[in-house]
Amino acid sequence: MVGAGFIGVEWVTELKHFFPKLDLTIIDFLARCLGPLPDSAAHYCSEYMSEAGIKEHYSTKYDAKSEEFWRKIGLEGGVDETYVCIGVKASNYFMPPEVLSDKGPGGGGWIHFNKHLQVTAKPEQGGVVWGHGCVFAVGDCNYGCIGTPDKWELPPIPKISYPGEEQAYHACLNVEKMCKAKARGREPKLMMTWWPWGAGMFATSLGPHDACFVLGATDKKGSGHCVNWWLPAALQKELIETTKINECKDIFIGKWIWHYVHHTPINLWGKGPCCVC
Repeated sequence: MVGAGFIGVEWVTELKHFFPKLDLTIIDFLARCLGPLPDSAAHYCSEYMSEAGIKEHYSTKYDAKSEEFWRKIGLEGGVDETYVCIGVKASNYFMPPEVLSDKGPGGGGWIHFNKHLQVTAKPEQGGVVWGHGCVFAVGDCNYGCIGTPDKWELPPIPKISYPGEEQAYHACLNVEKMCKAKARGREPKLMMTWWPWGAGMFATSLGPHDACFVLGATDKKGSGHCVNWWLPAALQKELIETTKINECKDIFIGKWIWHYVHHTPINLWGKGPCCVC
């Protein structure tokens, strides 16, 4: 398994649980698994993999053509199967080059946007609103941040589901505001998005009966706290998945739960409008 981030760790532990006779190895270029998360979560997941018999190799660059690489990880004879679970890649080929980033994960190609979530031109081209402000970019497809590291307007947001849902809600509100303002012959007063508190929550599965849950992370590497683990965390993740499917089926319980999640009266942590952290 190449890559010990969320996907790599979850995939290798699922394989080990359902196919316990497999001889599995996971590697990563970083010094430990779950690079962005706090040490407590990384240590918990590493201990689980060690006890499950999954071999771990960190600070190791993947080079399938190098015999030295295979010797280093104790697999001189090669492997039957390799799963590469590293990085993300933009798939915004349908958008014009002037709105796509030159930098970012996977080499760039992410859609630039403003705090109203409207697509914009590149900052070096003035960052002007594109498509008359009628085109929005939410979730994984957008650049994920606004500004520069020394002066963020919107710090980098993890490419996970919660921020995508939050941004989609904000974009929909702005579409409604634009439609109403146009009907009245006025300029719309659009809402601004923010770094949502849910972007700091990470649930990592370790097979169906174990997991760890991180809360309160920000855009700073290693931030957050591992607040739940083992069976309680596994049950928590099952509850999250079940209620989300329930919501997608338009059933009351799931809709009520997730409506509250996205309409909490305050931004509990992160960089929302009601939080000073």
